[in-house]
Amino acid sequence: QQRQVLVDGKFRKVVRMAEVRAAHLLVKHTESRNPISRRTKERITRSKDEATTILKKLRADIVASPDPQRAFADAASRSSDCSSYRAGGDLGKFGRGAMQKPFEDATFALREGEISDIVDTDSGVHIILRLPLN
Repeated sequence: QQRQVLVDGKFRKVVRMAEVRAAHLLVKHTESRNPISRRTKERITRSKDEATTILKKLRADIVASPDPQRAFADAASRSSDCSSYRAGGDLGKFGRGAMQKPFEDATFALREGEISDIVDTDSGVHIILRLPLN
């Protein structure tokens, strides 16, 4: 059975390729598996609903920007709770099995330059930007 994920309100097949490169913006919440921000070093006190609301606003601002890739990196540097905030959210290259399954499926379903809808994992809620491999 072919796996599909939701991208921009449409179902898309998960593409089979060896490696992808992506950036993400993670907003943790109290139900996250490690509710400590890697950016601020503080314990997270926001609910999952609050985290989702924050991320929806950030995503809307990013996609409305004249340069969404730059806006994504800026937003990740300012707002992501992942240590990748230092690199504008860039996680580098990774293959299958390296990330949590919902994150992996969403990333492999994106085309270069696309930004995912909100992706929910044990780490928190994310938006993902698929980047060129080089």
